Amino acid sequence: MDRLLVLARHGQSEWNLKKLFTGWRDPDLTELGVEEARRAGRWLRDQGYGFDVAFTSNLKRAQRTCSLILGEMDLSDIEVIRSQALNERDYGDLSGLNKDDARDRWGDEQVHQWRRSYDVPPPGGESLKDTAARVLPYYIETILPRVMAGDRVLVAAHGNSLRALVMVLDRMTPATIAGLEIATGIPLVYRLKADTTVLMKTVLERDIDQD
Repeated sequence: MDRLLVLARHGQSEWNLKKLFTGWRDPDLTELGVEEARRAGRWLRDQGYGFDVAFTSNLKRAQRTCSLILGEMDLSDIEVIRSQALNERDYGDLSGLNKDDARDRWGDEQVHQWRRSYDVPPPGGESLKDTAARVLPYYIETILPRVMAGDRVLVAAHGNSLRALVMVLDRMTPATIAGLEIATGIPLVYRLKADTTVLMKTVLERDIDQD
């Protein structure tokens, strides 16, 4: 049995480009973000991957990424399930602020702690721990059973909702997760063992000139 799980962060969004804290705000992809998503789909297609079901968030940058990946793979007709549980972390009072302006206001160390620490939330928002508290139950109850039943699963979501999953899959600690950055449009391919732990992980990246 394959037990295939592929995680993909959405392509560059309009607010990524502007260096704004996004969270649950809902900007679309940039032209580069569209190409990143399509390129991810081509990589997956060319390596022989396929999917039976896809999961994504309630935010259009992830939904559009999911659609573009599946379109490149000629899989636009498969089941796609949307859930708020996979949304990006809520950045609270930081949402919509420029990251450089936030550093000028609160200092580099404080902003870095809000962005990368495990359990320190920004004002009015969620920490990674808070995000994991909604992502992981959804993964365990809804996504993982499909993987273990043999469905090939794509999850197109966000940097922090995927960091919460990767932390568990890769057995990272609150200290080591602080250094993890998930790139836009680069698929993370997992194959799971019968006990749900990771058998193999591949970061599916290829030089764009080969496309």
